[in-house]
Amino acid sequence: MKPIDLTHTFSIHTPGWVGYPSPKLSYFQRLATHGIVSQWLELPLHSGTHLDGELHYISGGNDMRSIPIDRLCREGVIVDISDAMEDWTVITPEHITERAEVRKGDILLYHTGYHRYYNGRAEEDEERYFLRHPGGHRELAEWIVEMELAWTGFDCASGDHPMNTSIRDKRPDARKAFEKQVGKSVDEAFPEEDLFVMHEVPFRNGITHLENMGGDIDQALGQRCTIGAFPIPIEGGEASPCRLVAFVDE
Repeated sequence: MKPIDLTHTFSIHTPGWVGYPSPKLSYFQRLATHGIVSQWLELPLHSGTHLDGELHYISGGNDMRSIPIDRLCREGVIVDISDAMEDWTVITPEHITERAEVRKGDILLYHTGYHRYYNGRAEEDEERYFLRHPGGHRELAEWIVEMELAWTGFDCASGDHPMNTSIRDKRPDARKAFEKQVGKSVDEAFPEEDLFVMHEVPFRNGITHLENMGGDIDQALGQRCTIGAFPIPIEGGEASPCRLVAFVDE
């Protein structure tokens, strides 16, 4: 069995989500002054490749410490939907089911190709990655619940379409560009009552998601295999950076 790392490299250049502060990494002990090196890391929990907890969106939801290890690591499928993805594509269940068999209880990872725009990648484009990536809407959110998936993961900044998040207000220039491209208003395309629906619906049913999948994802596409996400089990934590690994047959 071969492990494939699906985690983005973490550094001071790792961006938080739109409006979140950047990580800060510094020394507070040096070899020359203390005889040992120690560092201090300050960051939003939604930095780099990370797993959301229910508590991130649901009042009274479970924290990161509450996620059973056998839910974090189990069989699943990695689906390549990149051939159908463009800026602001709305992802539907058919994008996934037409390309792979997804079984009830699976971990589902879907690859849009947008990891290539992440910071540090060859085609880095931070605005495109965060403001114009594909994302799901209510149909996909309800299908995820129907399939009783363990959790989902993707190579985007959010499971939700950017225009179905607060980005629609934080970046009015992106909103204007979206409306020009699709020929309708954001409010028509994504009614306000469905805001963050890819968080709201699955999270209320105990199904969370992993954001910013990357690493060597291109080596694991189209695989049914064991998948593991390994966050810090933070009591009271609403998310955690993690290592994401696919264990594939050689």
